[in-house]
Amino acid sequence: MQRNITIVPKTLHFKKPAGTSRGVYTTRNVWYIHLTSEDFPGQTGIGECAPLPNLSCDDFPEYGLLLSDICREYEKSGDIDYEKLQNYPSILFGLETAEKHLQQGTTALWNTAFSRGEKGIPINGLIWMGNYRSMFEQIETKMQAGFRCIKLKIGAINFEEELDLLKFIRKHFSADEIELRVDANGAFQPQEALEKLSRLAELDLHSIEQPIRAGQWEEMARLTAETPLPIALDEELIGINSTEGKRQLLDIIRPQYIILKPSLHGGIHGSETWIEEAEKRNIGWWITSALESNIGLNAIAQWCATFDNPLPQGLGTGLLFTDNIPMPLEIRNDCLWYIPND
Repeated sequence: MQRNITIVPKTLHFKKPAGTSRGVYTTRNVWYIHLTSEDFPGQTGIGECAPLPNLSCDDFPEYGLLLSDICREYEKSGDIDYEKLQNYPSILFGLETAEKHLQQGTTALWNTAFSRGEKGIPINGLIWMGNYRSMFEQIETKMQAGFRCIKLKIGAINFEEELDLLKFIRKHFSADEIELRVDANGAFQPQEALEKLSRLAELDLHSIEQPIRAGQWEEMARLTAETPLPIALDEELIGINSTEGKRQLLDIIRPQYIILKPSLHGGIHGSETWIEEAEKRNIGWWITSALESNIGLNAIAQWCATFDNPLPQGLGTGLLFTDNIPMPLEIRNDCLWYIPND
């Protein structure tokens, strides 16, 4: 079961600067794992390792060296040590998906209606942070494209202006016609959060992601217990990598939803543990990509399609880069489709 790995670093360039709560991205560093084995002659499995700066729990200054060391160990054993690698989710995700690609011999990593090109995955239309005008224009574009679920990143401009944007959508489309989600990325202060949640709830929103910054479990638990608007946890899950830690977080905070990004939340293996523990507690969930190139996006989408989850997923970020890796993925209206080669 010996494996051979070549690591290929690449810098991706955004078509437009991507505004987030942690600044504006213009480039994105990724490391591709090219995996071969005598057991699969003529085949190469490719996985993507891409920690998010100042966010991933495995965003280290010497990431390339760490990745190389882990890959060398993996080459010798041929087995993924999930317990040892649980604190390196972006590397674990790359190894898992490269191995899956190698074994399958195709980018259709699982046999599903999605991988056979029979069914698309409903996705949300993402509105990036920016000034009022840029966000307004993005909203109009997404609605014209046929999206039925729109997600706005909020917290970058005045809250009243953000409310105006949401009111604009609601003026033209009811909650039955367009589902609205917002992502605060921890922008609210605990003492003001409940009042802001109440005002947002008046607009028939589906949910809000991470209203206050991560790590304030007591305050977040109070919010999830009192909120008029369902709360979804995202950043809160980062760095909680043991099964016991996941159980403890879910039991204490009791969120209405969790949002899973494999490269941040434990790879495929760790994300499946999150899903299993959430479902035991009747906590909803959906899956989101995290600014991966099409290599990572395809792997996440292929895995996502193995679940029977009717909620719109967050899988539309593959169109962000000028120099993306070609992949048979296509967005039609509000769904992500995979086009089989055969």
